[in-house]
Amino acid sequence: MRKLLVLTLLSLLVFASAALAQDESQLRITFSWDTDIDPAVGDDFSSSHALANIYDTLVFPNNMASVDPWVAESWEISDDFLTITFNLRQGVLFHDGSELQASDVAYSFDRLRAVGEGYAYLMPDATAEAVDDYTVQFNMSQPDPFAVDKMIRLYIANEDVVRANYDMESDLYGEHGDYGRNWLLTNSAGSGPYEVTDYPLVGYLEMRRWDSWWNADNFHENAADVVTYVDTTEAATVRSLMLNDELEITDAWQSIEGLQALDSVDGIDVMAIPSMTSFYYMMNTRLAPLDDVHCRRALAYAFDYDQVVALEWPGTQAMIGPVPQSLGGHTSDLTIYSRDLDKAREELAQCQYAANIADYPVDVHWISQVPFEEQFALLFQANMAEIGVPVNVLSTPWGTVVENAASMETSPHIVTIYVSTDLPEAGLMLQQRYTSPTANTWQQNEWLLDEDLDARITDALLTMDRDERFAKYAALQQEIADQSYSLFLYDQLEKHAFKTFVDWRPEENSRVMGYQIFAPFIGVDG
Repeated sequence: MRKLLVLTLLSLLVFASAALAQDESQLRITFSWDTDIDPAVGDDFSSSHALANIYDTLVFPNNMASVDPWVAESWEISDDFLTITFNLRQGVLFHDGSELQASDVAYSFDRLRAVGEGYAYLMPDATAEAVDDYTVQFNMSQPDPFAVDKMIRLYIANEDVVRANYDMESDLYGEHGDYGRNWLLTNSAGSGPYEVTDYPLVGYLEMRRWDSWWNADNFHENAADVVTYVDTTEAATVRSLMLNDELEITDAWQSIEGLQALDSVDGIDVMAIPSMTSFYYMMNTRLAPLDDVHCRRALAYAFDYDQVVALEWPGTQAMIGPVPQSLGGHTSDLTIYSRDLDKAREELAQCQYAANIADYPVDVHWISQVPFEEQFALLFQANMAEIGVPVNVLSTPWGTVVENAASMETSPHIVTIYVSTDLPEAGLMLQQRYTSPTANTWQQNEWLLDEDLDARITDALLTMDRDERFAKYAALQQEIADQSYSLFLYDQLEKHAFKTFVDWRPEENSRVMGYQIFAPFIGVDG
């Protein structure tokens, strides 16, 4: 039924595209769904790209693992590192024509923390105050070496527009009603380069260029008038759209075979982009038999990582530990799991469930919108059979994975997920993957809920001296690898097929998730 619905909506999308003005250009990209455009909620791959194109932020990530001024022209940090004052540029307009001011920044920060979803976990422990119309001050409870960098995830919303769309019949947020959440499901209140014009939640998200964007001088000379995210990763549909000139860039989840087939077509190339993303098998440490570290290690030693990498795009590298190798503070001096059936059997023999392991089948949920993940799951199933561990392989839609992750009772034994760090340092990946605030989200199926680990990761992140901070990261990476909370597969090369008339240079952009496909900097010459 869903496939029929998606195909119907794709037909409507094609019809709508044909109805555009003759001289309007389009950039159409397939994405895995669900896409959440509420700036206090969205945080996955598709949502992060949408938010970056709809909303402005105080600072903007660059390709040197740092940030540049954006809506904030400059900032000052107090000697005790507890106060950051941002000086806003004047004349930044929201999509309704009103001016972005410091009160909007403070409101967006307060709303993000109150909603407590999306990138809320990343924000510094601070209060935000509009000193005047163009000065916003963050007063922090403790020094935070990443406080400025984290502002790439504070998407600035128009306070007046969001307040005007509160559902006051809801008491979810007290005097704020539903805080505008229902309205922001399908509407935007940003000042970014594109504004939402049509979003039926399923099928597609359409955005139109905002020519009054404060940074309009830096639009690519052939930047698209309309950008559309298409709700499909289904290989046959994607191929058909590409061959029929109804798609410019594919999603990052196509199979190697599918990409190679597209690459053989004149006018289509494939780009493999180094990323800050890794592919994990997240093991639920609360479910038998994975609540026993020896069982987890047995699985880690039984998996054929060389074969996993061989199934991926040339140049893909196996993970070394729990964070991508591209991150500052990554260490390679730690436990490395490679296929060793003797060690796997030794570990399994020490597991409390060894005598009746056949009674504890392990369910592996792979994301149905990413079809090539199935081959890894089937390889895992075959590898585990060699040591007597039964495995069930289950295709699961992304939306269901997110729903299941919200509760310990519904989280599966293993879920296979790509995770991209929200900032380019190892400690931030450790925070988003293994601390308690993310345990009920898609970013962590492990359910560690370890207060001591939380405290040590937090301590590392708040260490101002870089060398000392990296040393703490190294110790944490070693511990997490030793405990084998997850299976570490490979660091992803983000792969897209694209039309050759598209002038897209992701190497000039940040590798941080959401900024690789920044539409203002992409030209559409076809």
